[in-house]
Amino acid sequence: MKRPLGERSPHILTVSSNLLGFTFLVLSSIKSLALPGARLLDVAMASCIALFALSSFLSFLSLRTEDREHSTAFELVADAAFFSGLLIVTIVSILLAFDIIELVAKH
Repeated sequence: MKRPLGERSPHILTVSSNLLGFTFLVLSSIKSLALPGARLLDVAMASCIALFALSSFLSFLSLRTEDREHSTAFELVADAAFFSGLLIVTIVSILLAFDIIELVAKH
């Protein structure tokens, strides 16, 4: 059964693709600052990149699929990947902020 556009959630596609770009920016910042423990942050940000890319891809499939069951399944997995990535990027950003504050206080 075709699912009307009004019942779909296109916001996950736009937000997850924007956060995908943000995670690349954070990863570049981590590399350029050479922070202690950067290896762990690199892995966490790479995980976020994978989760936001997966979320974007599945959200796109959810919008393009006309079968209601498949569309709903794609959307649920996209939501789970999005919220997992959001949780990780929030934790990494907080840890990064505290490391930056610590570096500024030493100088």
